[in-house]
Amino acid sequence: MERNAEASTEPAANLPSVAAVLLDMDGTLVDSDAAVERAWRAWSAEHGLDPDAVVEIAQGVPAISTVRRLWPEWSDDRVRAEAARQLDRECLDLADVVPTPGAHQLVVTLERLGLPWAVVTSADTRLATARLGQADINPPLLVTVDDVTVGKPDPQGYLIAARRLGVDPARCLVVEDSDAGVAAGRAAGATVASLKGRPADVLLVDLRQLAGMLSRDRAA
Repeated sequence: MERNAEASTEPAANLPSVAAVLLDMDGTLVDSDAAVERAWRAWSAEHGLDPDAVVEIAQGVPAISTVRRLWPEWSDDRVRAEAARQLDRECLDLADVVPTPGAHQLVVTLERLGLPWAVVTSADTRLATARLGQADINPPLLVTVDDVTVGKPDPQGYLIAARRLGVDPARCLVVEDSDAGVAAGRAAGATVASLKGRPADVLLVDLRQLAGMLSRDRAA
């Protein structure tokens, strides 16, 4: 953990140019990992698939993309129906969904600093609203899989968020916890901060650290 903290301070000089912060939801702002894993393990059991492999594939990407990758021979209608059923399953499983460490501190810091921010998620609007509400987080802008034609690792969601905030993507800080999300942020041309040791421009231990970095850099 200390190694990550040291690595994250190295590129901190880039942060004063950040004009907006674009945050992933699951695993970044909201700890829903257990709920996501339960849903995909149940789905794997129904279809006779290796649950560990399915969970790995499902991280950070839209449900419809996961289903299509696992069953390329299925019709579009069946893929959509299976993905919708997964999202329904996850919407009913909110008991242990909580904000990640430092999530509320970061939100308060962004508001205090006047930094525009948004949530960009591979969940649909109904699931995103449910999970964010459970975590008591109300983003000023929410971009979901319903707003895009291609999900992560495509940059479309982050480009849409930057455009709606009126900020150049190159001046955005994307915060992610999955390889697909990091790839999406990089493809958008943003600076990318990551959790869980994912390779990125800035490595974070948790969101408290990012709140402190932004506060220090804005005060400098």
